[in-house]
Amino acid sequence: MRRLIPASALLLAGCATAPPVPVVPAKPAVVETSEQGALIGLGANELVARLGTPRLQIREGDGTKLQFSAPACILDAYLYPPPAGQGIGRVTHVDTRTRDGRATDQLRCLTAIETR
Repeated sequence: MRRLIPASALLLAGCATAPPVPVVPAKPAVVETSEQGALIGLGANELVARLGTPRLQIREGDGTKLQFSAPACILDAYLYPPPAGQGIGRVTHVDTRTRDGRATDQLRCLTAIETR
């Protein structure tokens, strides 16, 4: 009988449910003021007003890629409409590279394009 009490306690413990994991709400996205964050959220008109006429514009599905360049680098800005599908496309991602394809500092490239 003494052995049944610990064994039954173990069986009952196995049936217990784990406490619920608290749900932590996601933090809202914060627009950075450096590197690619400087362009995130801009519409095409705002981007052109800031960087000038793009050297290339490619539409693919709902997205648009605008490409800007300076003597030392190339900047690609990718614009997509909001998730609801309504509204203007906004910059969601930025890539920069040197003319020979190597990665380069985004802030330096952005400054070079703005001052050309």
